[in-house]
Amino acid sequence: MKQRRALALAAGWAAAPLAQAHVKWFAPYIVEAPPRRILHTLADPWFWTGIVLVLVFFLATRAVERTRLGEAILGAFDKATGPLWARGDDFMRFVTAAFFVAIFAVGGVYLTPDLKSPHEWVSWMQLLIAGLVFSRRTMPLAAAGIIGLWLLALTQYELFHLLDYLALGVGVAAYLVLAASDKPEWHRYRFIVLRWGVAIALMWSSLEKFAYPDWFHPLVEEKPFLTFGMPRDVFIPMAGVAEFTMGFGLLWTALIRRLSALALFVIFNMAVYPFGRLDLVGHALIMAVIVIIFADPTPQVRFAIRRTLAAIPATLVATMAAFAMGYWGLHHALYGTDGRSGIASATPDPAAQRSTHTHDPERPHAAPAAATPRAPDGGHAGRAAPPPPSTATAQPASGDTAQAAYLASMQRMHGAMEEGVKHPDPDQAFVRGMIAHHRAALEMAEIQLRHGADAEQRRMAEEIIATQKREIAEMEDWLQRKGAGRS
Repeated sequence: MKQRRALALAAGWAAAPLAQAHVKWFAPYIVEAPPRRILHTLADPWFWTGIVLVLVFFLATRAVERTRLGEAILGAFDKATGPLWARGDDFMRFVTAAFFVAIFAVGGVYLTPDLKSPHEWVSWMQLLIAGLVFSRRTMPLAAAGIIGLWLLALTQYELFHLLDYLALGVGVAAYLVLAASDKPEWHRYRFIVLRWGVAIALMWSSLEKFAYPDWFHPLVEEKPFLTFGMPRDVFIPMAGVAEFTMGFGLLWTALIRRLSALALFVIFNMAVYPFGRLDLVGHALIMAVIVIIFADPTPQVRFAIRRTLAAIPATLVATMAAFAMGYWGLHHALYGTDGRSGIASATPDPAAQRSTHTHDPERPHAAPAAATPRAPDGGHAGRAAPPPPSTATAQPASGDTAQAAYLASMQRMHGAMEEGVKHPDPDQAFVRGMIAHHRAALEMAEIQLRHGADAEQRRMAEEIIATQKREIAEMEDWLQRKGAGRS
């Protein structure tokens, strides 16, 4: 009973894998912003409470696994999933094809409804991938297409934002290659790469709840039932622990692996009703892999973590430490100690202050799509969609005060808007004037993030940045399609 209660509680916290996607899909967020320091998490008693409860579940489950009760539970699982496991390859190929047909129907996205694409031909490429999945001869081409879609998304989105998608994408692509192979020594690893791909994706994305807990605030405020009555600041760290450890559990022994998969499957399905069918589309592949992991009757799968009971705590802590060092270390390498949220340097720049039409290229702010108004995961639901490709945005005027920066920004906007609306074509005049207006809104939001302190207004500024960047990209794309170049 103890391990069942622990599993149920962990499953409740793990409702956050949804949050991951949903926050990405429902609300804008800035991945370049500096993450919360890891010391904040280590000082949070609810983080350690989650760790202790999960360890109780793991240790109890491992102990039961060695008994006749554990054998009986695994035997019941085998009996229930035997027919599915016998057709496991057919199941994975069907779901993979159905997933790509679904995102073809959604249109304008890459590998998930979270990643918007301005290219119509990308959707037809997805339909082609779906067709290639049904023949063993063409499955490697489908795998290449999946990797190609990720590389295309990389041209528009940040590498850091796309790493969790990479783990799952590589897992599915590798499965297609290995499943098509005639070599038994390759073929037998096909489900193993799927399991590792999902596990790594879950563990990596769970760290967002520790690095950027404020991304999830709009979700739990909009849908408070997700917290099961727990306070927001209690639920989010414990949900992060649950998501990480459920992913970690997929790499463990048979009973831990299958119970973790079962809990994850229930949690993902629970998201479909409150977040809609688009959420099901966004999570279809990961849910299919979780089903296969649960159905796998192998007592000790290859490349599982085979550890004694006493080694479970040390292995879990070591894995969390390794992922945390990778997450925070890579962010530091890409964006520096203070991060980069699209905010220009505050160092005075007289030349910029004198200019009335100075624009500097800026990296796009990744706005999700996994699992709030950050747009989880298919609709990642209800939030603002991530902005498409990066656009040029005016450099915020430097100054010692926010007032000086705001005033200089307005002066540049007036000159740029006047120049834009002078265009002889009324449509282009509108678009060029609005681009200048939106760039000014971006500047004001960036200045607010640099100087402001109010949490509500900072969140508003981040939303403005994501929304205005998306609209600027759409207008710039319209100018390009008209052969007018970029503004």
